[in-house]
Amino acid sequence: MAKKRSNILIIDDDSDVLISTKLFLKRHYSDIDVTDKPNEINGLLSDKRYDVVLLDMNFRKGEDSGKEGLYWLSHIKSISPDTGVIMITAYGSIDLAVEAVQSGASDFILKPWEGKKVIDVIDKILLGRRKSTVDNRDKPVIIGESAAIKRLIDDIKRVAITDANILILGENGTGKQLVASLIHYYSARKNSAFITVDLGSLNENIFESELYGHVKGAFTSAVSDKIGRFEMADRGTLFLDEIGNVPVQQQSKLLTSIQSKVVNKVGDDKSSSIDVRIISATNGNLYDMVADGDFREDLLYRINTIELIVPPLRNRVDDIPVLINYFIDKYTKEYNKTGLEIHDKTIDVMCRYNWPGNIRELEHAVERMVIMTEGQCIMPDDFKLSNKTSDITETATPDSLNLEEMEKLCVVKALEKHKGNISKAAEELGLTRAALYRRISKYEI
Repeated sequence: MAKKRSNILIIDDDSDVLISTKLFLKRHYSDIDVTDKPNEINGLLSDKRYDVVLLDMNFRKGEDSGKEGLYWLSHIKSISPDTGVIMITAYGSIDLAVEAVQSGASDFILKPWEGKKVIDVIDKILLGRRKSTVDNRDKPVIIGESAAIKRLIDDIKRVAITDANILILGENGTGKQLVASLIHYYSARKNSAFITVDLGSLNENIFESELYGHVKGAFTSAVSDKIGRFEMADRGTLFLDEIGNVPVQQQSKLLTSIQSKVVNKVGDDKSSSIDVRIISATNGNLYDMVADGDFREDLLYRINTIELIVPPLRNRVDDIPVLINYFIDKYTKEYNKTGLEIHDKTIDVMCRYNWPGNIRELEHAVERMVIMTEGQCIMPDDFKLSNKTSDITETATPDSLNLEEMEKLCVVKALEKHKGNISKAAEELGLTRAALYRRISKYEI
C-alpha cells in the first residue's frame, strides 16, 4: 500500500506512546516526526510545514487539567493556523473536548486510541486541506465576479448577522460547504467552532453516536465516552451536509435537538443544553421528499428559515476563466511548474463545457492539465475531460420549439429576473414553490 504524502508531528511525554504511534502511522504516511518536549515546537514548526500535529494534553505526572495541551494548541495555531491539531489524552471530559475544539483543534481522541479512528481523523484533515478553496488562512473566499455570485455573497452577508437556521441548496460540487463557512465567518459566532458532518457518509449504526455522542458502555464497542458533533459546535455553528440523507427514523430526534437545543447521548438519560446555529445543505429536492414521505415537513421548516441557492457553474460562465486562472496558479505552485500558461482557445472550450461536476470537476480538470501538459502552454487538446460532444454546448436559444427547452428557458429567466427568489419566480410562472423546485431539479438549474 502506497504511503500518503504528509508531514505529521507527534508530541507526547510518554516515549512508549511516541514509538508505537510513529511505527503505526509510518505504515500509512510518508513523514513522521516525534518529540517529548513541547518547548521544541517553535524550532520544529520553523523548519517544516506540518499537515497534522498529534498533541498530548498533559506533560507532567499527576497533571490532568489539560491546560498545558490547550496552551500549546493555541501556540501551534498562532504559528501555523492551517495545521490540523488532534488532541490526545487519557483524561477525557466533555468540557475539555469542547474547549479544545473551540480553541482550534480539529478533533479529540482518548487514550487508548483506536488505529482506524486516528487514520480516519488524519485523512479527513488532509482531504480538507487539499480540497480547500480558501485563498488565505483566515477568511473563506468565494472565487467569482459574475452577477449571480455577487448576489449570493450579498445574501450571505445579510443572513450571517442573524442567528437564523439556513438551508443551502445546490448541485454537487458547487461549493455549499464554502458558503456555510463564509456564513460562519461573517456571524457573531466567528470565534467559536465551525463543525461539519457529512450525513451522507453516516450509516444508521453510528448516526446517533456521531451527532449526539455516547457514554462508556452504551454499546459493545463504546469503550470510553465520546463527544458528539452538536456539543463540539456549542456556541458555534454546526454544518449538516447532505441532510436529505438522514434516515426517516432518525429525523424526529434530529428535529428535537434543533428545536429544543438539547442533546441526549446514547446510553445516557441526562440531557445537555447546547447553543448551536444550524446550517444545512442538500443537492436534492426536500419538497419532493416531503411529498413522498421521505422527509419530515416539520424538520424542513425548522432548518429552512432562510434558503440560499448556490448557482451551478453553467449559470455563471463569466466566472469560469477566473476560476481556471485561480486553480492554475494554485497547482503550478504545488507541482513546481511555474511559468505554465493556458491558451485563450482552451479557456473558450472550457467555457462551453457543461460542467456537470461544477467547481469540483473544474478544479480536478485544471490540476490534471497542469500535471500532464508537457509544454509551457495548455492547449485545447490538453483538455481531455470527455469524449461526448454533447458535453460541449452552445447556449440554448429562444428559437427552439422543443417544449422542455422552452420551459427550462422560462424557469431560468424567471429566476434571473427575481434574483433567485423562489416565491416570486414561482408566482410569475404560475407555479407553486414545490412545482418550481421540481423543475429546477429536473433541468439541473
